Amino acid sequence: MVGYLGPEGTFSHEAAVSSPGSSGLELVALATIHDVVMAVENGDVQRGLVPIENSIEGSVNVTLDALALEAPSVSIVGEVIHPISQCLIAPASIPLDQVQEVVSHPQPIAQCARFIRESLPNAEVVTVSSTSEAVRLVAEHGPGWVALGPRLAAAHHGCVVLREGVEDEAGNQTRFVWLAPTGTPAIEGGAGGEWKTAMVFWGTGSGSPGWLVDCLTELSSRQVNMTRIESRPLKLGLGEYMFFIDCEGRADGDELSAALSALHEHTKVLRVLGSFPAA
Repeated sequence: MVGYLGPEGTFSHEAAVSSPGSSGLELVALATIHDVVMAVENGDVQRGLVPIENSIEGSVNVTLDALALEAPSVSIVGEVIHPISQCLIAPASIPLDQVQEVVSHPQPIAQCARFIRESLPNAEVVTVSSTSEAVRLVAEHGPGWVALGPRLAAAHHGCVVLREGVEDEAGNQTRFVWLAPTGTPAIEGGAGGEWKTAMVFWGTGSGSPGWLVDCLTELSSRQVNMTRIESRPLKLGLGEYMFFIDCEGRADGDELSAALSALHEHTKVLRVLGSFPAA
């Protein structure tokens, strides 16, 4: 069984059914991204698919926090990049100046912030747990409410698409990651045999001058190329952070393996979140 952010018709559902090798998988719709991560952690599903990064809005924080702090037995075993086209969806055709409420998940609302300001200036913004749930609520409510979400959700709930591609920037994409219990082999495939390793770390020396530089030097001095770095609050008080890094290569490769061993000397906690073929 594969858990994803439901109900049917979300971008997570689109990504799950369109991913290579997904044919024949039993999909399980769950209420939140956090629920998907914890379902893998608790053994309720064998695999999960969650969004982790969007090209407009950046990282999906709930995914990062759950993987780092609440799911020690879950690893990333693969990734897929899915194009995102946000649609403005309503139960029936309606002039935009008659829209009273615009409903969606926080990520699409952020991705379409300029469109909402300029085209729906009088609409109240309402956030819900998923894009498909937003479309369902709009379909039930009737005239005056619109949703932001995928065309698949509009078709699923019998709604119409008022506008397509209302995201603020062209080329909108979301990177999803496949999750599985730690020890599960990575999903084969990817971009020409290239691999990526994701990690998170924090440490008691993080308040010392140059601590982060020393950590990053362990990678750069071994020619390990970082593709992403981000800090998130450690939730222990102001000034306490954890650092997420994606880098090229396999965790068991000579250079990266040596860098990880050296990083242990600088950190209190270092977790490899996964080593997997790059999309």
